[in-house]
Amino acid sequence: MEILQNFPLWAAFLAIIIAQAIKIPLAFFATRRIDLSLFTSTGGMPSSHSAAVTALSTGVAIEHGLDSTIFAVSCVLGIIVMFDATGVRRHAGYHATVLNQLVQDFNRLVEEVKTWPKKENEQKLKELLGHQPIEVFFGAF
Repeated sequence: MEILQNFPLWAAFLAIIIAQAIKIPLAFFATRRIDLSLFTSTGGMPSSHSAAVTALSTGVAIEHGLDSTIFAVSCVLGIIVMFDATGVRRHAGYHATVLNQLVQDFNRLVEEVKTWPKKENEQKLKELLGHQPIEVFFGAF
């Protein structure tokens, strides 16, 4: 049961839960509707990935010190995760937006020319995958 005493691990899990929970009231203020699915979604403000790796590194620093090898590992891992969140994952979300527009345009074209039947069960790709730099900053904060 040593895992129950692992402060860095629990700090990271708690940071994820708090960051995900904060997304709901922030979205409510912006849209005036409650969307509980944001609790389990990716992307958005704040970045739960950034919150998790920052809390993990902070917990490791508290327990093992800033000069420990394990802190160096967690810190570099955190930087990679945050860089990826603002880079690859964010651009994958942009690609999903373009692909969704292409599917919509294609379906409109098909409907206009009446050559093929409209697809009933089209599935949209998830567009909110990555984070804006400000979202990563506040997740880390």
